Amino acid sequence: MRTSAIGDVTHVVPLIRTLQEKAPDTRLTWIVGKLERRLVGDLPGVEFITFDKAQGRAGVRTVREALAGRRFDALLHMQVALRSNLLSLSVKADRRIGYDHARSKDLHGLFVNERIAARTGEHVLDAMASFIEPLELKQTEVRWDIPVPDEARTWAAEQLPGDAPTLLVSPMSSHTVRNWRVERYAALIDHAMGRGLRVALVGGPSDAERALADSILAAVKQAPLDLTGKDTLKRFMALLSRSAMILTPDSGPMHMANAAGVKVLGLHAASNPERSGPYSDRRWCVDKYDAASRKFLGKPASEIPWGTKIEKPGVMDLVEVAEMVDRFEACATHLQLPLTG
Repeated sequence: MRTSAIGDVTHVVPLIRTLQEKAPDTRLTWIVGKLERRLVGDLPGVEFITFDKAQGRAGVRTVREALAGRRFDALLHMQVALRSNLLSLSVKADRRIGYDHARSKDLHGLFVNERIAARTGEHVLDAMASFIEPLELKQTEVRWDIPVPDEARTWAAEQLPGDAPTLLVSPMSSHTVRNWRVERYAALIDHAMGRGLRVALVGGPSDAERALADSILAAVKQAPLDLTGKDTLKRFMALLSRSAMILTPDSGPMHMANAAGVKVLGLHAASNPERSGPYSDRRWCVDKYDAASRKFLGKPASEIPWGTKIEKPGVMDLVEVAEMVDRFEACATHLQLPLTG
């Protein structure tokens, strides 16, 4: 059971792939959020049960009815919020595997009868992978292969035709304090376009994302493609398959991009990229987490609890444009992109 959020759901996919490889006779059921199912709900060999948290008690009742009369050998209870803890009562299971004491909250321990090993310094994906260790399995390979339908690929090819090297810019996190300043996004876009890259601005259909995109478009010298609010999760995955890099704060799109094998120019100050950055390759991120800890908490990051979020107003100002330009140039060189300018 992992219902949300998009980034965390992508971290579960390698666990599914591991279970399918190492315990192929196991029947898998995934209780997942309504939005998140749009991304992973077509994984082969998995039964999906949707939890729509917007429906409140009715959403819980739907899950309970879907599971009525069933019993499982094991529940991997991978979410600790109180709503999820209560939702887990819908699952009848002999073994209820949850988080260790340090990573538990909202009475999580009352809803499980086993715990994963207590570890610190782990990436979120590795923490989730450890849920199969009580089953005497171990994740030794990280593989996603999230399906992308032909319709989505056709749409993406229409938006990004040809093979021009492309930078996607996904500027908004659901934690808005993680967002970079408009003028800094604009400066990086101007630099990338000046170096010959095609740049596309992407984001969801919310009013806040539209407003942020409009502010960026008003600040750039040369307008990038504006695909804000036009894609779906699957279409975004297809856009990634036609892109070389993405510029984004710590967000769902960051982890979708990593799953798709796209290099991430990550903006990190409010969160620790070693814990929640792009899992496969963090070389192209700007990491100001330690600087943020020293400025806002008065101590180095090594002295604060693992996973602490430093979501303070102005924290992202620690990430300078020049630093991100440096990461852009280094990544472009690594990818051997034909830059101009």
